[in-house]
Amino acid sequence: MSDDETTFDRRARWQPAPRPEWVARLNEEGEILDSRSIVPLDENSLLADARRNTGLDDFGDDGWIDHFRVLIQAIEEEAKLNLMGRILTRADMVMFLETRLRIQDYYTRFPEIDEEVIHEPVMILGHGRTGTTILHEVMSTDPQFRIVKRWEAMFPCPPPEPESYDTDPRIERADKLITIFDRVTPEWKAMHKFGGGLPVECAEFLYACFLSNVFVFSYQIPTYAKYLQEQDLGYTIRWHQRFLKLLQWKYKKPHWLLKNPIWIDYIPDVLEVYPDAKIVLTHRDPITVSDSFVNVMGTIFWWRTDDPWGGGMLDSLVMADGRAETHANLMRWLEDGTLRPGFVSNVLYADFMRDPAATIARCCGDLGLPFDEDSAAAVRRYLDAKPKGKHGKFEYERADAEQIAAERDRFRAYQEYFGVPDEC
Repeated sequence: MSDDETTFDRRARWQPAPRPEWVARLNEEGEILDSRSIVPLDENSLLADARRNTGLDDFGDDGWIDHFRVLIQAIEEEAKLNLMGRILTRADMVMFLETRLRIQDYYTRFPEIDEEVIHEPVMILGHGRTGTTILHEVMSTDPQFRIVKRWEAMFPCPPPEPESYDTDPRIERADKLITIFDRVTPEWKAMHKFGGGLPVECAEFLYACFLSNVFVFSYQIPTYAKYLQEQDLGYTIRWHQRFLKLLQWKYKKPHWLLKNPIWIDYIPDVLEVYPDAKIVLTHRDPITVSDSFVNVMGTIFWWRTDDPWGGGMLDSLVMADGRAETHANLMRWLEDGTLRPGFVSNVLYADFMRDPAATIARCCGDLGLPFDEDSAAAVRRYLDAKPKGKHGKFEYERADAEQIAAERDRFRAYQEYFGVPDEC
């Protein structure tokens, strides 16, 4: 329980699953060796590798470099990386820098890319663990939507083309890289499915701007988190737009279908860049969401450190007060017209699980988008073919009855406003 005894910190009792033997041994050896020298994370070596690997030198605007420097310093000084964490981090940082170089190269050679228009993107911005992933995945079966798949988020250059979109060799390359997390923490497969050909959320292509709370969801880096709060998120959203323009240059559809739960607190900022965005808010019992969220985030931190909650990160999402504040923002934005009719839809997790096709049809109706019987049939075919329980069901520890009762009042106004049923 916290000091006011009305909420509690689920992080205190979270325990990770034992690591596979090969990962545990690697990290044990890393404690003996000088892992910082073996796997450096300094600016010069990271930039040099990216330049050498691509043969390119122009990183574009200079706005990113300070963000990058604050990030890598915070990771080095605060994230308490083990050897596996250092390996994963260096590989990631070099890849993000390569992405930045390649994107700038395409914009330099083909300036007409910047003339692309992102028209009425559909953005799923509900909290994580409220059904955003499955909703995104199922809605993507509708041919009116263009989505970002893992492989093009990781390797956007050259921009995808429709003729080779489903056979591009980058799919296999991305699959091999991203599924390393399944091998590092096998329990991850039951929490969240990774694959080169699967749709991903927007966070997965924000890395190369180096100003994104996606990093706060990966490392215990309070210095960077504080720095992030002091910056203009418009830089990040404009990078997001730049990325989408590149991806749709050769292959576009009527609407982008996007998912970015970590932008739920920044909707007014998003609408500054995307004033015609159509926003989908997903809702689920916040008690259940909180229990699940801690297990997922603890596992993500555990990929790279032996002290997964050491930096006290994500208070606003772990603790009841922070979630309640986000809920209050959503209700206020609906009331004051920031989220306006025709450009917002609320989707209950319970409704979607009961009747996915009908729920999506209503959502599209709210947004003024078509959804006919062919679209509904595609949804049903997809769900019928989707493997169920292939990797098992992840069982996370729930709060006890006293703790649930203590928190429920914090969420009652939100649940009544949106009609969100209790699940526990």
